[in-house]
Amino acid sequence: MQEITVQELKQREANNDDLNIIDVREQWEFEEDNIGAQLLPLGDLPHRISEIAHLKDVEVIVHCRSGARSAKAQKYLTSQGFSNVINLAGGIMAYREDA
Repeated sequence: MQEITVQELKQREANNDDLNIIDVREQWEFEEDNIGAQLLPLGDLPHRISEIAHLKDVEVIVHCRSGARSAKAQKYLTSQGFSNVINLAGGIMAYREDA
């Protein structure tokens, strides 16, 4: 499974790359802290996958708190035909530690 480091993601953000980032944490976690991603909690993913169906053939970066839930999301999305799903290594914890 593919991963992206926090440093790589931040460099791509600084370059204003067109990024599709999905946060698979819960609503309350997202409200406490987010990096501007689209919220789609892991538990809701099977029921709301149609919301991101247009991203099947482009790069999608998934993240959570530490990387575990997003790894599950990555596996699920790949099984549903998403061709380029990348997990943010270390999740938002690593993202904030690298500030």
